Amino acid sequence: MAETPSLIMIQFLEWVAARPRTHVETLDAWQSSCPRFPVWEDARDQGFVRQVGGEAGGRAARRVELSAAGRRAITISRTTA
Repeated sequence: MAETPSLIMIQFLEWVAARPRTHVETLDAWQSSCPRFPVWEDARDQGFVRQVGGEAGGRAARRVELSAAGRRAITISRTTA
C-alpha cells in the first residue's frame, strides 16, 4: 500500500486541483523559508505536481498542475481517512 502523504501536502494538492494556478501564484501562496514546511519543493521532488507552459510567455505564464501521482495521493488520502 502506498504511504499516505502528510496533511499539509494533501492541502496543497487539493489547492492546486481546485482551479488553474500560475507558477507565481503558487509560490506566493506556498513558498516557505521554514525548513519544516517545504511543501512546494517536496511536491515537485515527489512528482505530485508539474510545471507546464511558459516557453513563450516567460515565468508568469507557467502553470502548476497535478500529475497522475498527485491525483493518486489525493485519492489515497480520502480512502484512508
